[in-house]
Amino acid sequence: MYKLLFWQTAAMLAGFLIDCIAGDPAWLPHPVMAIGKLISFLDKKLRRGEAKRDLRRGVLTVFAVCLVSAAVPAALLYGAWAVSEYLYFALSAIMCWQLIAPRQLARESGRVMRRLQAGDLPGARKAVSNIVGRDTDVLDEKGVCRAAVETVAENASDGVAAPVFYILFFGAVGGFLYKAVNTMDSMLGYKNEKYLYFGRAAAKADDVFNFIPSRLCAWLMILACPLVRLNAKNALRIFRRDRFNHASPNSAQTESVCAGALGVRLAGDAVYGGKVCEKKYIGDADREIRFEDIKRVNRLMYAATGALLLLFVCLRVAAMAVVYYV
Repeated sequence: MYKLLFWQTAAMLAGFLIDCIAGDPAWLPHPVMAIGKLISFLDKKLRRGEAKRDLRRGVLTVFAVCLVSAAVPAALLYGAWAVSEYLYFALSAIMCWQLIAPRQLARESGRVMRRLQAGDLPGARKAVSNIVGRDTDVLDEKGVCRAAVETVAENASDGVAAPVFYILFFGAVGGFLYKAVNTMDSMLGYKNEKYLYFGRAAAKADDVFNFIPSRLCAWLMILACPLVRLNAKNALRIFRRDRFNHASPNSAQTESVCAGALGVRLAGDAVYGGKVCEKKYIGDADREIRFEDIKRVNRLMYAATGALLLLFVCLRVAAMAVVYYV
């Protein structure tokens, strides 16, 4: 058990280091794509447009996708451990690299910032369309900035903190289980006529899985504000006031911190599929949002990630000490 905890911890740190160096190469097949194909297959086969049947089949879909997404990496890692602990470390490190995505998040949002810096609004709209689900052709410069900052703020939890949290307790298998739930929510968890019933279980599962990580990430962001010269006091104030100003119980946790830290107002109404979706504002408009805020929120995301990894290592070392001496 001690060796397993040691190699899992080393693999997590190695995976993060690889991500910092290489990011998420477009040429490399990503496991989440396979999870997405499984979700699409079950969606086509099981969804019928009937409330009661769709509710039951939506629950079945969640269980099926979670089972496959956890069983496959578990089997691969078990086989690798049986061969060699070094093979286990290598495979686990690659899996952890594919589970967390701070570099890709910073890279994609950085493209938006560079287009805005160059005065290329059409290019900025196209760049931000790669990381948001809203209609971007109606956004002005401030709207593009706001969309990019919101995405980094929310995905600091979804794409970094939550995977690391589940890897802490369950290794890479836990990370893939979380990714399965999060991917199902992004594909099925819509409150529209098509997915209102079939996607309900996926949406609720994502709410449960993100409940602790989103709040943990928000507090780590507040603590990390002084490291990147942002306003921790205002971040805490806006977090306490606006952390539930979102339809999701988790999404505004980190967004409220970032809005307060930057001193800008985020969220508000957005257009999806040509229809205006009314949303509450998050934060105060102490000043106008600028493209430089994209770089600032990325720095805060990395600072919080560093704090999370430090916490990860401390807890793992404590666990290894208990296992070793008891």
